Amino acid sequence: MSEEARAPIRIAIAVDDAELADRLAALLGDVTGLTLVAPGESADVAVAPLHGSDEARSGDDRIDGQAIDDFQLTARERDVLVLMAEGCSNKEIARSLGISVHTAKFHVGSLLDKLDATGRTDAVAHAARRGIIEL
Repeated sequence: MSEEARAPIRIAIAVDDAELADRLAALLGDVTGLTLVAPGESADVAVAPLHGSDEARSGDDRIDGQAIDDFQLTARERDVLVLMAEGCSNKEIARSLGISVHTAKFHVGSLLDKLDATGRTDAVAHAARRGIIEL
């Protein structure tokens, strides 16, 4: 598929710091293949703080004694985690991210291991409680 034929990737900037949001918009606004969307519009990707704001965090930043930063979730794992939180199956995750079902299963398994979760719902709950994702 040619570059012109691809739909642009829709990006939302979800950063509370107005100056930083403006700088990001200036940097990303002219990138070919990307379209910035207004707040509230649907997006393919969101630029957001890594762990959310300090006010959004509950308790300490540890799961079973392990620091959140120790999990080192990849950007793709975070994408998969967000789709898991929306209730997507492995097939839906694969379709949404343009990856194989096998790769989606691999990412889900990796998330379960890293979050020490017993299942998909448990992984999403751990991540939401610790501010890794917002529901």
